[in-house]
Amino acid sequence: MQRTDPEGHGPVRYGPPAPESGLPVLPELADVLAAAAGRTSTSEPPGGGPVLREAATGYWWRRGLRSRPEHVAAAPGAQPLLLALLTAHGGDVLMPRPCSAWWTPQVRLLGRPAYHVPTPAECGGVPDPYALLETARRVRAEGGTPHLLLLSVADDPTATVAPPELVREACEAAVDEGMHIISDETWRDTLHQPHDRVLLSPAEMCPDDVTVISDLSGALAPAAWPAAIARFPATEHAAVRRARVLDILTALGAFVAGPVSAAAAHALGEPAPVTARAARAAALHAQVAAAAHRAVLTAGALARPPQAGRHLYADLGPLRARLAARGVNDSMELEDYLSARLGTLTPGGHRFGDELGALRVRLGTGPLLGSTPEERLEALASDRPLELPHVAQSLALLGSAFDELR
Repeated sequence: MQRTDPEGHGPVRYGPPAPESGLPVLPELADVLAAAAGRTSTSEPPGGGPVLREAATGYWWRRGLRSRPEHVAAAPGAQPLLLALLTAHGGDVLMPRPCSAWWTPQVRLLGRPAYHVPTPAECGGVPDPYALLETARRVRAEGGTPHLLLLSVADDPTATVAPPELVREACEAAVDEGMHIISDETWRDTLHQPHDRVLLSPAEMCPDDVTVISDLSGALAPAAWPAAIARFPATEHAAVRRARVLDILTALGAFVAGPVSAAAAHALGEPAPVTARAARAAALHAQVAAAAHRAVLTAGALARPPQAGRHLYADLGPLRARLAARGVNDSMELEDYLSARLGTLTPGGHRFGDELGALRVRLGTGPLLGSTPEERLEALASDRPLELPHVAQSLALLGSAFDELR
C-alpha cells in the first residue's frame, strides 16, 4: 500500500539558517584548545576518546542520568550524530511540528518520510500524546513502520520547556506504540528561569527506551568547535545500536578533532568559569527574548513566552491582511520580508516543518546583542543590557518592523 508523505506540498527551501552572532569564546576554553592545538597524532577514535566520554558521563550524572563511558558516543556536531542514530535504528520517524530545522532534512536524506505531529498549545518540542497515537497508527495502517520519535523538552525553535506531565504522557504513548525516543537536550542548560522551571528528561522516565543527544554549542562551547554527545540506554539492544552508530561515524569520517575534544571535555567537566558563563549568557538571552516578545505582542502578533534558548517563535497570522498588502502570503515570503527589514536572516516556519501557509518565523536574540565581539561582550557583562545603546537600537528596529504592520 502506498504511503502518503504529509510534507508532499512541493519543494521547500530547507537548509540551515545563517550562523548567528555568538558570544566571544570563553578565554579558559580558548586556552585549553590552544594547549592541545599542537597535537600531531591521529584524531579521536570513533565515538570519542576515553577522556571525552568520561567527561560526558559526569555531565549526565550531575543531571540525574546515570551513565558509563561505554554508554556514550561523541561526534563532530549533532547532525552526523543524529544521522548515524537514524540509520542505526531504521524505520519511519515521527517528530513535533514545528521542530529543529535540521531534523527533517536528515530523515529525508535517508529516503524516509518525516511525519510531523502537532504540539499542544502550551509548548513546542513534544507532540500532543493523542495526536502522536493517531499519527503512529495511521502510518502503520498505511504500511509504515513508526520506529522513532524525535523530541526536545527545551525546544528550538519555540524556546519553550515542556511540562513534565506532558513529557511523561508523550513518552508513554510512544513506548506503547513500540517506538524508541531520541531526546535532543541541546538547550537544557539555557533555561531563562532555572529555579522556577522544571525540566524533565524522557530518559528519567523511560530509561530503556530513550537515547539522549546534546550539542555542546547550546550552552557550553562555541558553535565553531563542533562537538556533540549521545547517551545510550544500558541495555543489550542499545549496545548493539551504539556499535552500529560507531560504524556509521567511522564510515562518515565523523571524528571529533583532538583539540576540540580536549576543550569539549573541559567544558563538560563544568568548572566554575564555564558554568558562570553559561548562566550569565542564559540570563542575557532571557532579558532580550522577553523584550522581543513584548514587541511582538504589542504589534498584535502571537508568540509563546520564551523559556529557554536564544530564539522566539512568532506567529504573524493576525497581521495577515497587512502583510498581504506588502506581497507576503506565506512563510517563505515572510522570511524574505523580515530578513530584509531587520538586516539579519529571520527563518520562516517552513524551515522547521511548519505549514508553508502559516505566517510564522523564528527570531534570534543573538543578532540583537551587537554587531561586534566587543558589543556582545559588553552586553554579557552589563547588569542592564537592554539599556546599552546598541541593544536598545536593535530592539527598536525590531519593534518598528512589527509596529508598521499594526
